[in-house]
Amino acid sequence: MRIAIEAQRLFRTRKHGMDMVVLELIKNLQKIDKENEYFIMVKPDVDKCITETPNFRIIEVGGGPYPVWEQLRLPAAVRKLKCDLLHCTSNTAPEMPGLPLVLTLHDIIYMEGSWLSLLKGKGTSYQRFGNIYRRHNVPIAIKKSACVITVSEFERERIADFFRMSPQTLRAVYNGVGEHFKVISDPIEIDGYRKKFNLPEHYVFFLGNTVQKKNTPGTLKAFALFREKIGQDIPLVMLDFDRTDLLTILEEIGEPGLIDHIFLTGYVSNNELPGIYSLADMFLYPSFRESFGIPILEAQKCGTPVITSNTSSMPEIAGDGALIIDPFKPEEICDAMLKIQSDPNLRQDLITKGLVNSDKFSWRAMAESVLSIYKEVGKHYKY
Repeated sequence: MRIAIEAQRLFRTRKHGMDMVVLELIKNLQKIDKENEYFIMVKPDVDKCITETPNFRIIEVGGGPYPVWEQLRLPAAVRKLKCDLLHCTSNTAPEMPGLPLVLTLHDIIYMEGSWLSLLKGKGTSYQRFGNIYRRHNVPIAIKKSACVITVSEFERERIADFFRMSPQTLRAVYNGVGEHFKVISDPIEIDGYRKKFNLPEHYVFFLGNTVQKKNTPGTLKAFALFREKIGQDIPLVMLDFDRTDLLTILEEIGEPGLIDHIFLTGYVSNNELPGIYSLADMFLYPSFRESFGIPILEAQKCGTPVITSNTSSMPEIAGDGALIIDPFKPEEICDAMLKIQSDPNLRQDLITKGLVNSDKFSWRAMAESVLSIYKEVGKHYKY
């Protein structure tokens, strides 16, 4: 088959979750599939993070904002290449693809509220527009798809119920965790991370942002409670977070002074994340809603105790290698932090179980499952 994989934002410098998923899919398909011919459809940008191999070609397609690129530029380029199958990897797809479509639908959070909530919701205008576009596009893309892939059993059930889909056209394929995520214990390497990112000796690590589902206000409330009860100056480390946005949230929750106990590192590349995890006393991931939760596995791989939520897919992914809390109750998050801080046996048990759990997930296994779906769709359409 001639397979096109949509990876529009893959070459951008600051990659996020879905970018990393498609990057790992492509890298692992390059290792396991030498037969099919692949065309990686990207927008031109500066970070050339993959290279061509004999059966993998990179096709740079320019032109316009995301909807224009996806609805016009992408299908035109794919038809010109005479591809047999298009895999769209980031929730949306051309509404008139002109060929069999495989869609990766990471979640349907944007389908679960009203149109008004999307227009007036929190987050940037770019995030709100993206949710509105997805809400329009996804029902159409699903109907056009030969197969829809999602990333957890929880999300598969949500999608099946919402769209009344049959199991034959909807599959759960777990994400993986990068092989570079591991416990870092070399003193020289540790010292390098501390100096580069100005990391304190002890800290709590939280990957938050302004999206409501990440529960940043509740997590900051929990951290404030933790500081009151622990009697030690253990700071919170956050990554690519705007200081002004953070101050606004702290004002809203009545904790403006907490800013002096939060370290903002700025953007940290995926290759450098293992150092941030490994040096942390614990990792907080108390989201309200996640379709998967790759950071849970990243932290477990790095030997860091994890606190995560009892909602959506997070218990499914964390297994028994995390403390599970109610994300709507900051006091429960605080209590879990206190337990890890005060109980060395619990801490070691979480580390051990987390390492075992994270070994169950790999990008190679994900790529093998996706390849089997390509082959199944190919047989159906008799290429």
